Amino acid sequence: MEVVLLILAGLCIVVGIIGCIVPGLPGTPVAYAGLWIAQATERVDFSWQMLLIWGIVTVFVTILDYVVPAWGTKQFGGTKYGVWGSTIGVFAGLFFGAAGVIIGPLAGAIIGEIIGGKELAQALRAGWGSFIGLLFGTIIKLICCGLMASALIQAIW
Repeated sequence: MEVVLLILAGLCIVVGIIGCIVPGLPGTPVAYAGLWIAQATERVDFSWQMLLIWGIVTVFVTILDYVVPAWGTKQFGGTKYGVWGSTIGVFAGLFFGAAGVIIGPLAGAIIGEIIGGKELAQALRAGWGSFIGLLFGTIIKLICCGLMASALIQAIW
């Protein structure tokens, strides 16, 4: 049974890493679940502090994933219209798969800026900021899941 749990924990980590890139899969929470599954075995003994810290990091990174496109929009000169458009685009994009998750915040920021009266060049700049924010969030998720994978590997060996 222990081997099955360790394999399941490893699969959660792998699915978590894939979920950092593929929309619809909650990457970081799935990877975190893998740590808890591994904890249920005799072979792995994570400290409660470590599991608590990873839980906090998981919540933070999950929230950050929805916030950074709007932050990127703002950093690239977007107004509140672009920020709202980017935020709405994040959630609307979830319904359209991988392309929607990428295009949603970008298009939302551009549309929001145009509604707010900005020129197309300014709107495109805000949209680009949204895209950069999305990439930043993806990189942060990949780093977190990679570190969870490393913790699991170290605990097993």
